[in-house]
Amino acid sequence: MSNLLTHLGGQRQYGVLMHVSSLPGPGSSGCFGAAALEWIDLLADHQVKVWQVLPLAPTDNTGSPYSSPSGFALNPQFLDPDQLQETRAVDGFSTWCQQQRFWLKDHCRFMVLRRRYGGAPWWQWPKPYARRHRQVIREFDRAEAVAIDQEALQQWQLQQQWQGLRAHSRERGVQLLGDLPFYGAHDSADVWSRPGLFSLNPDGSLAQQSGVPPDYFSATGQLWSTPVYRWSRHRLNGYRWWLRRLERQLELFDLLRLDHFRAFAGFWSVPGASSTAEHGEWLPSPGKTILKRLSSRCGGSLPLVAEDLGVITPDVDALREKFDLPGMKVLQFAFEADASNAYLPQNFASGSWVVYTGTHDNATARGWWQDQSDQVKQQLQNLLGHPVESPGWELLRLALSSTADLAVVPLQDLMSLDDSARFNTPGTASGNWSWRLDQPIANLRGHMEGLQQQGQLYGRGRSSG
Repeated sequence: MSNLLTHLGGQRQYGVLMHVSSLPGPGSSGCFGAAALEWIDLLADHQVKVWQVLPLAPTDNTGSPYSSPSGFALNPQFLDPDQLQETRAVDGFSTWCQQQRFWLKDHCRFMVLRRRYGGAPWWQWPKPYARRHRQVIREFDRAEAVAIDQEALQQWQLQQQWQGLRAHSRERGVQLLGDLPFYGAHDSADVWSRPGLFSLNPDGSLAQQSGVPPDYFSATGQLWSTPVYRWSRHRLNGYRWWLRRLERQLELFDLLRLDHFRAFAGFWSVPGASSTAEHGEWLPSPGKTILKRLSSRCGGSLPLVAEDLGVITPDVDALREKFDLPGMKVLQFAFEADASNAYLPQNFASGSWVVYTGTHDNATARGWWQDQSDQVKQQLQNLLGHPVESPGWELLRLALSSTADLAVVPLQDLMSLDDSARFNTPGTASGNWSWRLDQPIANLRGHMEGLQQQGQLYGRGRSSG
């Protein structure tokens, strides 16, 4: 039995993808409040085993949670004002701060300094702050003690609220699937506080940056403007930063998706001054060592999902298989080639898989269908044996009927929404990350009943034991 199937209770299951920010409510964003509890109950009532979210980290100025000022903190937008607790009436705030000291104090300093300097990136701050001169930081801690403590208190409140949701999820039998970007943002507390772990020049600029090389989809590749890791420094301290980062996420989630998993085997490194990703080189990554050490801390069974989309080389497959990690299959990619396409359900190789109708980076199924050629439409209809009436539900049935351990559908596809509900379009800087459910959670009951019926039809969603 695969690692994932073990974590799912020994039975093929189904889940729903919706970020916390998309929950309905009175504020400008969904939060860890009543709607989240109601959502968990709705999932549980319909035997949905997994709720998948995007990173819970603070977002950048475009709203992206994949380019966060912290790889450890939670997004203050998710704080539910109705659940705020008086610290003097609750034990444990100072104890928690001590437990989280690896990242918390530097995160709080970073956020206070960021406000002081008008949101400017840290390498543009005055040198004593950008380079963390010890005496200057000590004086800053004294002068800004109240503001720093307020940042810490906010993180503690967020932690309390999220763990309350997690406890409720466990009671109801719903597992929380999180998401971890491989790289951290250049303008982040992580890079500012430990610059030696990242490929930077003395002035804080990028020495080497991340991306992927040119391929079928892009003649110049993709450039991400995040520093690659200086792995030799990580090795000196036993990869402590990476292990702490992973362990922090596993405090928050039952399962964790590793974004850009291929970089655990080897990564594309591009000179920091480059404007395209064409002139980089493949370099080895110590992912095997990191995963081995994490595995020993997790009792040998890693609750991870490997995002292995795109052009994947045999060494990446070998690494994933060594640790018995499920890979990903996306059905919107299944009709881009011939009958040997690896994303077609009939071609799923032996092993463990999570299958999606689409991800947060895809068009909605309805939007995807509207953009397809007659040839692709005919291919899907031939596979189904009947005309396509509802693209999201047709792809969902293919996912549920597949051999994958877990089938995940974005909420937008359950609701048959068009691309006005698309969550993110890669390569664009505006109009993303903002879709939000504009109706009460209770209105989704009919969609969930349909999902449950289809899941049971294909042998998914039964309780373990």
